[in-house]
Amino acid sequence: MTSATVDVTYAYPFESVVETTRDDTRVRLATSGGRSRHPHFFQGLLLSPATSAELLLIVARVAQSRFYVPPGMLERILREADPVVTCAGERLRFESFSQCCGVYARADLLPAAFEGEFLGRGTTNVDFNPPMRAALAQITAGERVGLNIGIDQVELERQAGKVVERKVRLPQRWLKGFVEVQALASGLRRVHEVPGPEARRFLAAVPAQTKARDRAYLAVNGRQLRISQRAGKGSVAVGGIGRLQVLKPLARRARALRIYGADSGVTGWELELDDARLQVLLSPEAARGFSGEGQVLHDLAGRKAGRALARVRAALAWQPRISPRGLAAQVELDPAAVAGALAALGSRGLVGYDLHDEAYFHRELPFDLTAVANLHPRLNDARKILDKGGVRDIETTGGTVEAFVAGSGVDHRVRLTVDGFRCTCPWFSRNKGAAGPCKHVLALQLTLEDEGEKEAAKAPATDRNDG
Repeated sequence: MTSATVDVTYAYPFESVVETTRDDTRVRLATSGGRSRHPHFFQGLLLSPATSAELLLIVARVAQSRFYVPPGMLERILREADPVVTCAGERLRFESFSQCCGVYARADLLPAAFEGEFLGRGTTNVDFNPPMRAALAQITAGERVGLNIGIDQVELERQAGKVVERKVRLPQRWLKGFVEVQALASGLRRVHEVPGPEARRFLAAVPAQTKARDRAYLAVNGRQLRISQRAGKGSVAVGGIGRLQVLKPLARRARALRIYGADSGVTGWELELDDARLQVLLSPEAARGFSGEGQVLHDLAGRKAGRALARVRAALAWQPRISPRGLAAQVELDPAAVAGALAALGSRGLVGYDLHDEAYFHRELPFDLTAVANLHPRLNDARKILDKGGVRDIETTGGTVEAFVAGSGVDHRVRLTVDGFRCTCPWFSRNKGAAGPCKHVLALQLTLEDEGEKEAAKAPATDRNDG
């Protein structure tokens, strides 16, 4: 069995290189998809070159790594898996996703990590070729290292002898995972924090490998982290804990380690450095990629954001930190509507989520995400049910909505409440909502929104409220 793929063409005007002269070392990162009016988004110097180089290498290694290979399937190595970088005027963010879709990594270089000039703002791919990774590994703390990021859109045109082209076959699940992880991150909450020495001790004790579906439990005794095979009071379940090996190279530089958890089983790990942060999210199991979680399906299916979604998107200006309350005042909308719009924009790849700030940040993934919704079979199936009139006998009682929705030869009873959803189908019985809504729940949601839009259209203009 092979996974569906999407063709994505990257054009790089040169290969990424580390240029060394008698006076300094300069990192030139070739990019694809830039929107700056200048040749670069950013150009300047790294003030902690060795630390920054190690951060970038970890993000690149995650993009090149596969932590799980499904039984009976040959490993499909992505020949090219380039990190994504966002230049937003205050910090530089490098993101990557593992090829198995179970690990997400982001390195944030904070203002104290560099000096230079932001010539533009945007998000783009960065070419981390093998020579580039080898050169980064050789950078030392005392070097003078320059950094240039970004390329003008005009310069992306193919020019003989100057453009390096690559056509990449990206699995659809990789693209889905990149947007899915933002919804999951926004539901994580900080549960533990330990200082640097304890972070180093703990990471040194993390096993090198774990089985695909193994689950360990992280407990805290005083200021010490402990790995257990049994759940205890206050413990956090961690699937595939061996994947934390990616944090080890930076352990000696850590000032603190923060752990984030949620009922979803996803865990977040943040290493705090002097002038940078590394955040890593692990899926609930090594054998379970983020792409199948389905948490963004409600947002992709939903159209109720309406004016709020349009207003919030228009207000995005590459902010490194977005406060829903502050943005709500700016666009004159209720904070809850703004929060919902941000979640919907995250499902479309237009914002990311920062665990440390507990806030979204603006960035636009450099892929054509107009077809993201079409990559979800459940959402497509829900629309087919809707087209065939498969949602019947809708009853509303207080805050509860119930209906019968057509299935394969049988109707399923669906219930929507303010606390969640239920369905009598076998798929929901297996997953209990942990992997998002089933097609029957989505079909009822789409029906209710269509009916709401029809009622709003009938209402007198004086009764309508843009907010």
